[in-house]
Amino acid sequence: MNQALSIGSQAPDFSLLNQQGATVSLSDFRGKKHVILYFYPKDETPGCTLEACGFRDSYEAFAEAGAEVIGVSDDSVASHAAFARNRRLPFQLLSDPKGNVAALYGVKRTLFGLLKGRETFLIDKEGRIRHHVSSQFLIDGHIKETLALLEKL
Repeated sequence: MNQALSIGSQAPDFSLLNQQGATVSLSDFRGKKHVILYFYPKDETPGCTLEACGFRDSYEAFAEAGAEVIGVSDDSVASHAAFARNRRLPFQLLSDPKGNVAALYGVKRTLFGLLKGRETFLIDKEGRIRHHVSSQFLIDGHIKETLALLEKL
């Protein structure tokens, strides 16, 4: 995680386009919902599909706990639209084409810089980071962990 970001710190605000081409800002959820913000490498790859489908299958539980799930990668809006449609994803996927938001959150590349990062942040309704996990190789296990922590908020 970015040195300036730590558990309890304010999550940086951002605005990106979702799979419908609408602008979504983190601040849209402030005071309304917790946010599960997850960064992933690439639409329609095996690991990312497993992760997205894990969030899809747990989406109702996240919603009942007062949270919105948001996925972010550098894929295009069109790619996200196809991925969401193909995998029946009920949550927003945001396009970060230059990786600026990933950099803002300190999402690291792994395996000597070969793989884009896979990291998840639990952000509370006040916009504070409550949990962070680097899940590059823990593709779906972090979903249950994040949900359990969310239910304690």
